[in-house]
Amino acid sequence: MLAADDAWPQAPATRAGDARAALDEVMGRVAAGDRDAFARLYDLVAPLVYGIALRVVRDPAIAEEVAQEAFVTVWRHAPRFDAGRGSAKSWICAIAHRRAVDSVRHEQALRDREARAQAAPETVTETPEVVAEAAAERDRVRAALARLSDVQREALHLAYFEGRTYREVAELLGAPLGTVKTRMRDGLASLGRLLGGRGG
Repeated sequence: MLAADDAWPQAPATRAGDARAALDEVMGRVAAGDRDAFARLYDLVAPLVYGIALRVVRDPAIAEEVAQEAFVTVWRHAPRFDAGRGSAKSWICAIAHRRAVDSVRHEQALRDREARAQAAPETVTETPEVVAEAAAERDRVRAALARLSDVQREALHLAYFEGRTYREVAELLGAPLGTVKTRMRDGLASLGRLLGGRGG
């Protein structure tokens, strides 16, 4: 004859309500600092947390990192869990999803920074030697320009220092276009000779 406790089969412990209650109870022990309970919690929901991370980040290695970070967050913030506001499963899933989204945003920010860095022109740090050499070169050019005729110097100044076109230089000087081109060609040749064969 069956004992009273054996008279009726026990309800399966895996039913949704029982599973939620069991997980919430484990979560409550985790909130109290129970490390064994945390290990049990990990065993219960690790596949779920990893699955959420993998769906978001789509990289198994990164998903593992995200899952670990999610469990660290669960352990640290366990005292904040309130079973009255939702199940432990929902709370943990929300943490895992948030961590995964943060990971995707972080990776995208890194890619954006790298793209901007590659697109930005390279900056050259000017050493005192470079600055001195550039100043000396400018002085040599000024000295060479001073030795040109007035019409050559004026034409070159308008074209190369003010960015004028040949036609604009001709109009400003009131000279034929062909004459201006000749002056500039002769002026550049003279500069090349004066600067030791280095043209403008």
